[in-house]
Amino acid sequence: MSPAARARHARPTARLMRGIYLPRSADAVAGSVATYGVPLLVLATTSSGALTGLAFALEWLPRLSAIAGAGALADRYGAAVVFRLATLARAGAALAAAVMLHILGGGPGTTATVLVLAATLGLLTQCSYIASETQGACAARAAGGGGHRVQSALLGLDQAALLAGPALSAALLHWVGPDGMLMALAAVSLLGALLTPRTPVLPASTSAPERGRGGIRVGWSTLRAIPALAWLVAGVAASNVAVGMLQAAAPVIVVNRFGQSTASVGLVWTVAAAVSLTAVAACRRAIDRFGLWPVGAACAPIAVGACVAVATVPTYGSYLTATTVLMAADGGLAVVLRTVRSHLIPASVYASTLAATVLLLLAPYPLAGVLVALVPVGGLGPAIIACAVLQAIGLACAFARLRMRRAALPGETDAS
Repeated sequence: MSPAARARHARPTARLMRGIYLPRSADAVAGSVATYGVPLLVLATTSSGALTGLAFALEWLPRLSAIAGAGALADRYGAAVVFRLATLARAGAALAAAVMLHILGGGPGTTATVLVLAATLGLLTQCSYIASETQGACAARAAGGGGHRVQSALLGLDQAALLAGPALSAALLHWVGPDGMLMALAAVSLLGALLTPRTPVLPASTSAPERGRGGIRVGWSTLRAIPALAWLVAGVAASNVAVGMLQAAAPVIVVNRFGQSTASVGLVWTVAAAVSLTAVAACRRAIDRFGLWPVGAACAPIAVGACVAVATVPTYGSYLTATTVLMAADGGLAVVLRTVRSHLIPASVYASTLAATVLLLLAPYPLAGVLVALVPVGGLGPAIIACAVLQAIGLACAFARLRMRRAALPGETDAS
C-alpha cells in the first residue's frame, strides 16, 4: 500500500477514534461506575441494605422512563448535542452530590442526597447511552460492509467498562471515600463531554440526519415497517428473559446450591465479561469470513444449550463455564443485532427507533426479577429451563425469518 493510500485509510480510523470511540469509552466507564458505584455508596453512607435496594430501583426506573424522551431529543436536536449535555449534567450532579456529602457528613440529608443522586444519574446515563448509540450507528452506517467492525468495537468498549466498573467503584470508595468517588465520576463524565467534537465526525448525510418528528410512536411504527429487524429484536428479547433470569438467580444458585461465597458470584460475571470481550472480537472476524446471518444463527443454539446447562450442572466450576459460554454467545448475538439495527433503521428516526428496541430488550429483566422472587429456590432450575425453551423458540423464529430476508441484511445481498 502506498503512503497516500495508507493516509486515506488512517484518516477515517482516526476520526472514529477521536470522535466516536474515545467519548464512548469515557461515557461507558462513567455509566458503569454510576450503575455499580451508587449502590455501594448508599450502603457506605447509610449502612442500610433496604436503602441500597431502593437506590438500585431509583436508578433503573428513571432509566427506563428516559429512553423514549432521549430518543426523541436525539432525533430532533442531534445525538452529539444530547450526549454532550447529558454528560455535562451528570458531571454537575456528581460534583454537587460530593459537595453536599462533604458538608452534611451524615444523617437524613445524606440519605436524601444519595437517593436523589441515584435517580438523577440513572436518567442522565440512559440519555447519554441513547445518544452515544445513535452516533455509533451513524459511524457503522458510514462504514458500509464494515459496519459490524464498528459495532463490535463499541460493544467491546461496553464490555470492558462493565468489567472495570465494579472494581473501579469499590477501589475508589475504599481509597478516596464517597466524595472522591463522586469527583472521579464527575471528571470522567466531563472528559466524555470534552472529547465529543463540535464539528461532524462523519459526512453530513450520516452524521446530521434530517430533523424530523421523533418519539416512541415513531419508533414503534418504524420498527414494524422493518420486519427483518422486528423479528430479530423479538428473538433477542425472548433470549433476554433467559439471560435476565440467570443474572437475577445467580446469587441464589451460587450461594445456596453450590455453597459458595458472594464473592464467587462476582467472579462469575468478571470471567464472563472477560471472555465476552474475546468472543466479540472473534465474531467480528467470523462475520468478515462467513457473513452476518451464519454467525448469528450459530450463536443462537450455543446460547440455548448453555442456558440449559446452567440449570442442570452439578458443580460451581461447570456453572461458571456454562455461564461464560452463554454470555459469550449473547455477545455474538449483540454484534449481529447492533449491526442490523444500524443499517436498516433510517437515519432521520434512528434514535426514536433505537429507543423502542431498547425498551423491548430491557423489559425482560424486571420480568426475570419478578420470576426469581416468585419461584421457590428448588424450582429455579426448571424455571430456567422453561426460559431456555422460550429462548430457543424466539431465536429459531427470528433467524428463520431472517433467512428469508437475508438480502435485506448488510453484506448478505449475494448470500442466498
